[in-house]
Amino acid sequence: MLHLHQLWGIGVETLALEALPVPLSGPWRLLLLGDGSPTRHLESLSGLPVEIELIGMGPEPNTPPLLAGDPDLAPAPPEVSELALPLLRRQVWLRCGDQTLAWAESWWNQHQADAHLQQRDQPIWRSLTSNRAELFREVDGVAQVQAAWLEQRFGRPGPFWCRHYRFFRAGQPLTVIREVFSPALERWLGAADDTISNRSSSAFARPVTTASS
Repeated sequence: MLHLHQLWGIGVETLALEALPVPLSGPWRLLLLGDGSPTRHLESLSGLPVEIELIGMGPEPNTPPLLAGDPDLAPAPPEVSELALPLLRRQVWLRCGDQTLAWAESWWNQHQADAHLQQRDQPIWRSLTSNRAELFREVDGVAQVQAAWLEQRFGRPGPFWCRHYRFFRAGQPLTVIREVFSPALERWLGAADDTISNRSSSAFARPVTTASS
């Protein structure tokens, strides 16, 4: 399995009281903190269907610690502890055409994974909604992460914006998902850094003049 280095992370509940450590523009806030489907977002932005490239899928230790004992490595989201044992973890790339726009990993109870991930090359959203069953998504946290393998695949330097959330069905947690988005999305969303976005916007602003009397 691939491992992330986490630079910082913050829970959404804490975020309501505190500012992000790094300025984040409005469109990127909608992507990271909104409860819409990332599959639909990526398809709407790129105009191409999302294709899944499976990296790996296998059993997860019952109590996922900080990976390899390194405090700089991103731990499993704390919400993973709400899932019934035994656990399974899945990692994928999300591509639109020849461009990789995101990486994702998800944690499942193994029985639930067998029931819902029968087509493992299909986006999770499509698998879970194929029978129009009701789902609830709750975003739990955002972070910035770094990894050489992300830079190589995205073709861009980090750090990269990351979020994690849960899917619920009938009030019970079904899966925990962590996603990392490529800076290539700035093509459609603009710069993620809010200070850069503001500078870019002001460059196109026309000065307001008033007629003299």
